[in-house]
Amino acid sequence: MTLCLRNRQHVCPVDLRLFRRILDHLLSHHFKNAEYELCFHLVAASEMAKLNEKFLNHAGPTDVITFDHTGDNSGVHGEIFICPEVAVSQAREFRTSWQEEVVRYAIHGLLHLQGHDDLAAAARRKMKREEERLLAEVAKRFALARLQRSRPK
Repeated sequence: MTLCLRNRQHVCPVDLRLFRRILDHLLSHHFKNAEYELCFHLVAASEMAKLNEKFLNHAGPTDVITFDHTGDNSGVHGEIFICPEVAVSQAREFRTSWQEEVVRYAIHGLLHLQGHDDLAAAARRKMKREEERLLAEVAKRFALARLQRSRPK
């Protein structure tokens, strides 16, 4: 089982140890697969915009993009790209915190890797309900505000 985290953005100082603990919890309690190979990339808006254009033919940055590399393998194999800069703007819009939004995006990506789809309205509602349920459970267990790492002085 492999879980890697890469932080290639500087807008939001993220406590990667806490983020890993949250992801480990989600994987062991809610995505019970015998094996997984996952990499979460925290990227700047400019990098996310390039990925969004190249792979989804959409202009501008987005919140989360999931690449499923499972193929014929069992378990979960993939990469999840998260843009904390988008999380900051969406947190303002939805009156949450950017930390909560980042965890929401991680859950959203994991749900995609579990086969959930958000293209059709009914499937999108089902996925959103599961996303909200998991986020509420994680928020009870972890202090999500602590995902913001203090900047060194």
